[in-house]
Amino acid sequence: MTSSGPADPADLAGIAEIFRAESGRSIATLARLFGDIDIAEEAVQDAFAVALERWPSAGLPPNPGAWITTTARNRAIDRLRRESSRHDRHAQAALMRADHEEIESTGPVSDDRLRLIFTCCHPALAPTAQIALTLRLLGGLQTPEIARGFLVPEATMAARITRAKKKIAAAKIPYRVPGDAELPDRLRPVLAVVYLVFNEGHTASAGDELIRADLCAEAIRLARLLAELMPDEAEVIGLLGLLLLTESRRAARTAPDGTLVLLPDQDRTLWDRDLIAEGQRLVRACLRRNQPGPYQIQAAISAVHSDAAAAAETDWGQILALYDQLLAIAPTPVVALNRAVALAEVKGPAAALSEVDALHLSGYHLYHSTRADLLSRLGRHADAAAAYGAALALATNAAERTFLKGRASTARRSA
Repeated sequence: MTSSGPADPADLAGIAEIFRAESGRSIATLARLFGDIDIAEEAVQDAFAVALERWPSAGLPPNPGAWITTTARNRAIDRLRRESSRHDRHAQAALMRADHEEIESTGPVSDDRLRLIFTCCHPALAPTAQIALTLRLLGGLQTPEIARGFLVPEATMAARITRAKKKIAAAKIPYRVPGDAELPDRLRPVLAVVYLVFNEGHTASAGDELIRADLCAEAIRLARLLAELMPDEAEVIGLLGLLLLTESRRAARTAPDGTLVLLPDQDRTLWDRDLIAEGQRLVRACLRRNQPGPYQIQAAISAVHSDAAAAAETDWGQILALYDQLLAIAPTPVVALNRAVALAEVKGPAAALSEVDALHLSGYHLYHSTRADLLSRLGRHADAAAAYGAALALATNAAERTFLKGRASTARRSA
């Protein structure tokens, strides 16, 4: 990044990647300093606009994240000084807060990003709005990625986020970290935020790479902080266990050329045994508490998979029983779809296909790819090829698309 001419597209892509990685952390820091999420978000956007102008010719600073935060802070202070001179009391209050940043108490949550996650998950907002707004501000996710996580159109999700921000402004909801007594009431959406950040990292909804390791690492970091903050909450421990057990398989999920490798075909010697041991220990701790919740049950399912030295040794009966329990407390179509995969191993693909066909998930690419696999196993190769085509039309990740194209081609040759 040293040319003085027009910015190279690769340079701009690199700056965009830095924005995705650093914007949430910068927003969280500035929101603590100024006590206002909107001021923080606008200042960070201004700082990245400056970066787009300067970095392609001047080169990256030694610490891009710190540069963005410092530049955004200075921009916000300059703006607030101008506004406060016009008797804007809100600007005056924000300036005063920033001037006294060192003596502010952080309360029970010391990590800036986790603090703001708890703050955004305000009970005045609908649960979906809490999660979507937090993912947009802090999770490193863009609106299309959030929409895919909720299986809704992008326009619908954009409207929800806009309404949430307007409600915060209209109701004058302050930047205030909840006290110890309030944390449990906000825990469910906080856990959902961390879970969805990890999911986007585990299988990126778009782009050339299957995995976004930065998001996986950040979600695990936040989950560990939550476990330290709330060690008596079983679902916190369950979520951490789930993320660790899922992350343990990362090295085996892609071939050297980047192509997708499904769980039954993975080289299990590549699985991270240390993460598996830690995850299984957390699952055992959850079982001793006997307070089952969705994340704990999903962690237990992952633990059963990690017990099998080979795919053929997987205890599918136990996994199906766990999915039955999960479906009873979280009766969503996606859980039912995942349960059908286990059902196919226990009772055969016909029984699973019957249940899959009853689901209303036509906008979800994994619904169609699951149907396609079951149809292939039943020898219905023409139908399988059509289902793979439907999955391919919805998939936006390059690695998944390559995989689906290969499966569709195989099904057509077999028809």
